[in-house]
Amino acid sequence: MESSTPARILVVAHRTAATPALLAAVRERASRGPAEFTLLVPSAAHGLDRLAEPDPVGTEAKDTLDLALPLLEEAAGGHVEGMVGTAQPLDAVTDAVNQHGFDEIIISTLSPRVSRWLHMDVPNRLRILGKPITTVSAKGAGAPAQTGA
Repeated sequence: MESSTPARILVVAHRTAATPALLAAVRERASRGPAEFTLLVPSAAHGLDRLAEPDPVGTEAKDTLDLALPLLEEAAGGHVEGMVGTAQPLDAVTDAVNQHGFDEIIISTLSPRVSRWLHMDVPNRLRILGKPITTVSAKGAGAPAQTGA
């Protein structure tokens, strides 16, 4: 890839979409050369709550995008696209990469002790896509970098 062609970076996060660790990773990647970032937030699925009150439009994921995109844009030094994916992170990432041709993936998870995505081995299982993957684990329980009202 030519250095003038921006790399297309898929950032995958949910509860950690606005954490200092992820913002630092985006800032660091942006400093290495031209890049276009897209934040993918898998829809929330909460066990029996999903059956009683399904959220087909991904309201929780859209709220996450609303909070995180301005912070990620500041870290990236430019516009960041946002998209909502399916509730299963493996499927959401695979679909996004296949449909949009991303060059790299940054996955942001909760701390290793509590991360469902790490317990599911999502980063390693996504290596089948043949894309460089960076995993960023938040410290604590996914507190945002900036507290909203």
